[in-house]
Amino acid sequence: MGNRLLLLLLLSSFAASTIRAAQNGRPGFLFTRTRGRCTPQFWSGGSEAWPRMVPQTSTVTKVFGSRASERYRSDLTLLEATARNDEDNAFRRLLKQASAALLNSYARKGFPYSAWEVKTLVIQALVSQEAAALQAKGFSVANEACN
Repeated sequence: MGNRLLLLLLLSSFAASTIRAAQNGRPGFLFTRTRGRCTPQFWSGGSEAWPRMVPQTSTVTKVFGSRASERYRSDLTLLEATARNDEDNAFRRLLKQASAALLNSYARKGFPYSAWEVKTLVIQALVSQEAAALQAKGFSVANEACN
């Protein structure tokens, strides 16, 4: 009887601390990785095989079309695009987040963008810094929310 009471007390304490931590936006007692499997950093890290439709060696120009060659190097690969750290430029941020979004569209069921939507939105966003920044933010939100 004493062991059951102790176990019940331990479980209720654990549940309360987990709820408090979740309300504060922090991980609870047991940390599980529920976010991050869809970010550019995840895809550039090699933790998971890339979808067959988009090999790591695919160039940005071949994937996103000739309009992309006006803003990016013609030999720039998607792997390089996801690994970039130059977040100060809206067009580079767009490419980084769009590359991850494209991979997610192929690899993650329920991802909010299809592959053709990602490609179309990238081409449309290449018209200005503002459009690129806004679309990069949209892709970033989708990538962060994805499991």
